[in-house]
Amino acid sequence: MDLSKILSISGKPGLYRMIGEAKNNIVVESLIDGKKGPAFAHERISSLKEISIYTETEDVSLYEVFKKIYEMQEAKEVLNPKKASANEVKALFEEILPDYDKDAVYVSDMKKVFTWYNFLLERDILEFTEEEEETQEETKAEEATETPEAKEESDTSKEE
Repeated sequence: MDLSKILSISGKPGLYRMIGEAKNNIVVESLIDGKKGPAFAHERISSLKEISIYTETEDVSLYEVFKKIYEMQEAKEVLNPKKASANEVKALFEEILPDYDKDAVYVSDMKKVFTWYNFLLERDILEFTEEEEETQEETKAEEATETPEAKEESDTSKEE
């Protein structure tokens, strides 16, 4: 799942997929109805990959939050954030991310995370196994490209 191509555009409903670039804008496709159109920089475009949730220790990427929800809900949708009370939303979010920053993360933010999760899950965009395999392959490739000297140094440092 590549969240870098999935965009949130302020002032526009839903999520969008970046499909191209133009001189003064980017071309996006609505994930709601498939309509294509331009998005301009003044519209405050955010890639879901760039978004993270504040916690008491360090920020957690939206990808990791989606993964935790996915595992906790056993690949099913979460409660409908529009119909749930603020207390229900907070309780569920705390189960998923117990150390979230209670002063910086608002109920509206939590609802947006749950809405996006449900939306992406409905459209089969949430896939966690492929990315894990890619990460493992990248790690193997990095180990294979290490120089013999660097490998010897890392091996000797492990022995100490």
